[in-house]
Amino acid sequence: MIKIGNVKLNSRLIVGTGKYENFEIMQKAHEASGAEMITVAISRVNLQNPKENMLNFIDTKRYKLLPNTAGAYTEDEALRIARLARAACNTDLIKLEVIGDKKTLMPDTEATLSATKKLVDEGFIVLPYTNDDVVMAQKLEKAGAAAVMPLGSCIGSGQGILNPVTIGLILKQANVPIIVDAGVGTASDVSVALELGADGVLLNTAIALAKDPVKMAEAMKHAALAGRLAFEAGRMGKKMYASASSPQEGLK
Repeated sequence: MIKIGNVKLNSRLIVGTGKYENFEIMQKAHEASGAEMITVAISRVNLQNPKENMLNFIDTKRYKLLPNTAGAYTEDEALRIARLARAACNTDLIKLEVIGDKKTLMPDTEATLSATKKLVDEGFIVLPYTNDDVVMAQKLEKAGAAAVMPLGSCIGSGQGILNPVTIGLILKQANVPIIVDAGVGTASDVSVALELGADGVLLNTAIALAKDPVKMAEAMKHAALAGRLAFEAGRMGKKMYASASSPQEGLK
């Protein structure tokens, strides 16, 4: 179980809503993933047209909504979207994104930290997206973030977890949940993140752009279960040389 603020989740996956061919496939993928929390980019929701409003295709009795501030390139934009999300979704949860570079979509960490402090003061449960910076993760936690979400690699790149060492360092010093966000390409990436000890993984593109999104969503569910179980089991230590599966020591 993972606890974010006052929200408890059995699934360690948080899945998104963008890039699907249609809402029907999105709904089936959500179900197959086993996720209990769905993230929604409020700036891209058509609140005026019920047929195009993706919020109408998410069962809020079944899923917790995690609105996000995707599309915000300044602190002011992120704050405005967060407040709109609170009104539209009736939740204090917010995934905070303040993008600093349009090509890489890397976060503006200074603006993210400042916005985190302000939103926490306004009573939001803030999950900030950040880079794999140990110091920034500590600052965000100190600022009141309910969880910290370091990237595995660039958003939507599918490159996987390129930074296991720095993610591991963040995990060692964290006192709030660490949710790896961005870069997942396939199920093994989810397993890697959870084997490292991450509390959860947020992903979208890897499912939505798979050849079969529903099958990929199910694969992600199993990968999350396997990765967490492996972490809890504790992997064997790495050795420089071979070690026989059937040791000869003590035999006569």
